[in-house]
Amino acid sequence: MLKHACALFVATVATFGSASAISAGSPFDGRWSVVIQTEHGSCDAAYRYGLLIQNGKVSYAGDSSFEVSGQVVNNGAVHVRVSLGATYADGHGRLGRDSGSGVWTGVGAGTCSGRWSAERRG
Repeated sequence: MLKHACALFVATVATFGSASAISAGSPFDGRWSVVIQTEHGSCDAAYRYGLLIQNGKVSYAGDSSFEVSGQVVNNGAVHVRVSLGATYADGHGRLGRDSGSGVWTGVGAGTCSGRWSAERRG
C-alpha cells in the first residue's frame, strides 16, 4: 500500500510553508502534471499523476480510493498528503507560474522518499 500512496502523492503535494492567506482564484489554479521520483526506499522508481488546484486546494484529477488533500498559499508554497488507511505520503515544495518542485516522504509498510516536479497543463 505504501507504493500506492507514494505513487499518488507524490502525485501529489499537507501543510505548506508560509502562513500566507489562500485567496479565491489562486494564481496556481488549474491542471498540473506531477512526476514523483523515488530516491530512497522500495517504492517504484517514478510515477506521473494529474492534480487539480482550485482556489488553492489540491486534489487528484482522477478517480481513486486515495484521499488527497493539500494547499498552495499565495507565495507558491505547497503541501500535499496522499493517504490510504494508515499509509500516507507527504510532499512539500514550491510552485511557480508554470512549474514547481519539492520533496516527499511516504510511510507505511516501509519508508520511501524522493523528489517531485510539476508542470502546469492548463
